[in-house]
Amino acid sequence: MFASPKNLLQLQCQLVNIPNCITLFRLILTALFIISVSQGTHTCSVVALVAFIFAAASDWLDGYLARKMNLVTSLGKLLDPLADKILVSAGFIYLSSLGLCPVWVTCTIIAREFMVTGLRQIAVEKGVVMAADRLGKWKTTFQLTFIIACLFHITLNYGYSAWLSWLATLSQPDHSIVPLSLWIATILTVLSGFNYLWAARHLLSDSHSS
Repeated sequence: MFASPKNLLQLQCQLVNIPNCITLFRLILTALFIISVSQGTHTCSVVALVAFIFAAASDWLDGYLARKMNLVTSLGKLLDPLADKILVSAGFIYLSSLGLCPVWVTCTIIAREFMVTGLRQIAVEKGVVMAADRLGKWKTTFQLTFIIACLFHITLNYGYSAWLSWLATLSQPDHSIVPLSLWIATILTVLSGFNYLWAARHLLSDSHSS
């Protein structure tokens, strides 16, 4: 039985709302970031930096608006974490290609995201909701901090005004902020991944099913 035009319109209004549009825009910004970093010019590095910063900021904004406006939808639950994973993975892969991030760290971060996605899929099939934990949110914060700091370093390497010298110093790979944010992000990635795995341990056992 086909849905009526009225029901289709209601469904469209439910799915395409402000928070979901912001999430979709984050995917577009991620694509812009990937295209820009592949060019290797100063102008493109600035575009990549700005695109990544706005994409990272939208990660907080869409979730806040969805809760504030009571516009949490199934599409949003799918797209929001997907957009986050693509953005962070793209950033770490790019930095690893430049030697600014150990490859094993990037692999660990991406592996953790695959694992959590798989666990959530198993949970959905068994009618269980796995909410994001606080460690995961802090993990994302430090991951984004590291990536943005490195992007500033790459951009400012082309040259900068005297008033940006402090930022150039802070974004140096050997400065405390960059390695500290990386290692905290890595530790939180492992810990939050273990937390998800431990919380879902009963879902991985089929001994209770008949």
